[in-house]
Amino acid sequence: MTTPSPLTTVTDPNYGFPEVEFGRGGDGYLVARVGDTAFAMLPGRDASHYLATGWRINRPIAEWKRSDFYGHSGGLADEAAFRTKVMENAEHQREKRALGRRDRGSNANTPWGPSQGATVYAEGVICHSTAGHGGFHLSAERNRKVNPVLREPGGWYEEDGAWAIVAITFPHLFTGYERRCAERTIKDSWPDAWEAIFGIVLQPGESREKDRRAFEKEHADNWIVVSAITSDQQSGFIEVVATPGGRRGAGTEERRFLVPSDEYRIGRFGFVVDETRHPVYSGPSSFIGWQGRTSP
Repeated sequence: MTTPSPLTTVTDPNYGFPEVEFGRGGDGYLVARVGDTAFAMLPGRDASHYLATGWRINRPIAEWKRSDFYGHSGGLADEAAFRTKVMENAEHQREKRALGRRDRGSNANTPWGPSQGATVYAEGVICHSTAGHGGFHLSAERNRKVNPVLREPGGWYEEDGAWAIVAITFPHLFTGYERRCAERTIKDSWPDAWEAIFGIVLQPGESREKDRRAFEKEHADNWIVVSAITSDQQSGFIEVVATPGGRRGAGTEERRFLVPSDEYRIGRFGFVVDETRHPVYSGPSSFIGWQGRTSP
């Protein structure tokens, strides 16, 4: 497929369902349409961009406005990344249609409340929607196929993370995009299970959970920030409350520190106080709960 100019609206009818259309919206932003789904590359903070989504914008693409988009689907490095995300979604929609999933009414009771509708992926593999949540239910026969280290005894797998267990167990029922997301979810959330099932040791950077454990082990004796606020008393500084290893709970020692505003970046698992550079602070506090307290 020839990459269309970002300044024109081009539809390639040979690409198959759904058609993929790129162009510029009325606000000048790069936009795209894939079936009923709309995408835009919108500016974020610090000259960054993010992928915004909308649904069934029933106007020509050149008339789309920023206000038509409400979903936030992650950051974008550049225009090429935007086009890649759009084409990935088109592939996902095509594959999902080919899988032949069926929607049906349902009044089943689920761990998340009464089902308001269900999607049948295959016999014994059903995804339920409820008023507040949802997830998969596997029949007893299907559930026996789930690896024991990940198996839920009742066969219910919630939609935020555990859905990925269903996807790696029955990959032929999911699109390529869904399978990639499921792999990422299992590695991040259940790395021990992933390593046991596939015999692959995840390296640093390949699992959020393993990286978190390593961070906590490395910084068990360091002061980790648990609360932060821009200081009203010390211009250019962030007042922080930190605890050993970032632990919380009754009896945990707390100290306050001052960190220059331009240095304070939370990071993936928390900000580590450098006691050689960030002084203990015992002055007036911007934290309501600390006002009037004399301890650091």
